[in-house]
Amino acid sequence: MPERNCPGASGNARGAGIAVAEQQSSHSIAEPGAARLRPYQETVIANIEAAIAAGQRRVLLTLPTGAGKTVVAAELIRRAVRRGERVLFLAHRRELIAQAHARLFAFGIDAGIIQAGFPARPGESVQVASVQTIHARAIRSSAIELPPAQLVVLDEAHHVLARTYRRILAAYPEAVLIGLTATPCRGDGRGLGRVFEALIEGPPVAELIAGGHLVPARIYAPSRPDLAGVRVLRGDYVEADLAQRVNTERLVGDVVTHWLKLAERRRTVVFAVGVAHSVHLRDEFRRAGVLAEHLDGSTPADERDAILRGLAAGSVELVTNAAVLTEGWDSPAASCLILARPTRNLGLYRQMVGRVLRPAPGKTDALILDHAGAVFQHGFPDDPITWTLAEDRRAENPAHAARGTHRAPRLVECPECKAVRFEGKPCPACGWRPRPKAQVVGVAEGDLGEVDRAARLAAGAQLFDQRRFYAQLLAIVGERGYQRGWAAHKFREKFGHWPSWRVVAPEPPEPAVRAWVRSRQIAFAKAQAKARGAR
Repeated sequence: MPERNCPGASGNARGAGIAVAEQQSSHSIAEPGAARLRPYQETVIANIEAAIAAGQRRVLLTLPTGAGKTVVAAELIRRAVRRGERVLFLAHRRELIAQAHARLFAFGIDAGIIQAGFPARPGESVQVASVQTIHARAIRSSAIELPPAQLVVLDEAHHVLARTYRRILAAYPEAVLIGLTATPCRGDGRGLGRVFEALIEGPPVAELIAGGHLVPARIYAPSRPDLAGVRVLRGDYVEADLAQRVNTERLVGDVVTHWLKLAERRRTVVFAVGVAHSVHLRDEFRRAGVLAEHLDGSTPADERDAILRGLAAGSVELVTNAAVLTEGWDSPAASCLILARPTRNLGLYRQMVGRVLRPAPGKTDALILDHAGAVFQHGFPDDPITWTLAEDRRAENPAHAARGTHRAPRLVECPECKAVRFEGKPCPACGWRPRPKAQVVGVAEGDLGEVDRAARLAAGAQLFDQRRFYAQLLAIVGERGYQRGWAAHKFREKFGHWPSWRVVAPEPPEPAVRAWVRSRQIAFAKAQAKARGAR
């Protein structure tokens, strides 16, 4: 695409937009202005267009954080513009406005921006608008006219039931509405069927990890706060009560101690309960010699940008925040997350953990230090979620619901390193194994004999076979152009723990290994088909 000016966008936003044009797919689309799309992105676009063609005018798309929701939206908008339609893209944070504008630019679309500090460009067929600005200027007052639109795209659409959003959407009764979100539910987990007619789901987190589009997570749960008696309002803990319970010297000190022990100075984001808790955490990290900063809603925009640029560049090691970075923030270089904020909200939990799952050069996994008990309440970040539009049902994690029953082992802490593991299984982090209960053994007289080496040889052979299996998975990675994380994920799927070898040379895959990989693909396809049939 030839060099052009990008009116209304910052240099950072423009750079992000150009990066989108270099997306990961090996195939391309021949149409002018079209960017490369991953196969699953093409699939969800086709499903959205099919739903609209079938008469469903309000469609909700869910893709996990990092899967490219804005890229999908940009392609849908490009097609709408080609048809001669006008489009309104709505978002509630300035970072989301900048990202959307930059991605549209990468797709060959010049868009106007409706937000404080930007000149109006009403002649553009696409307008990227701040929810707050358009509500204040065009709904509550007549400072500007509502931009015409046959297509409205709503980012972070789980906020759609808020009064501000509903008033804006009511002004576009004839427009097609496409909502975008990683977590299509209200704060209490119930569906958004009051607004949307169809729910289109992309691949789950586990599949994106297997394909190398996200990285796997290692989770440690060093401590859990006592939340007995903390009040609950509208599906989540009351923040004032919660802050009193977690903002203590002991718990804050525990957070710092375990980061120093486990995080290996990874670039880190910390989710805290309120401003005082976030500042307390920052100050304790600084006392420990960590390059730490704090963000909250009152942090000036230029200061916030400078702090986040520092985190991306490595001049800042850790950023604590209070309800700022849960949405609209992308930093693939961040590879450690500290959950110091307990929540009953499944959607909020998935939004937070999704912040560190994006891949980056040299990044093989994400480290999650859970000081909130969230993984025990909501499950692993790569557990599949059953989403729903129904207002009388809640989003569910079926795999986690089965844990602790006769159907699946529950999640417990490793007594050695505090990593989260399945009860009765070896620790995936340190290799600790549960010891079988002692049994009464009959004793008979006899002479001492040589220790039988058979058991040790068998264990060594098993380890050798696992290493060979992993080496052959790495060869398949090279054949298919997958990222290395796919091999680690498949190894864990078979053996129940991550591979422990740092350097393994690929080996030619045996037929049995290829057959196993093929069987997993078939099983996944059948599960997807069954899930679609159930809906």
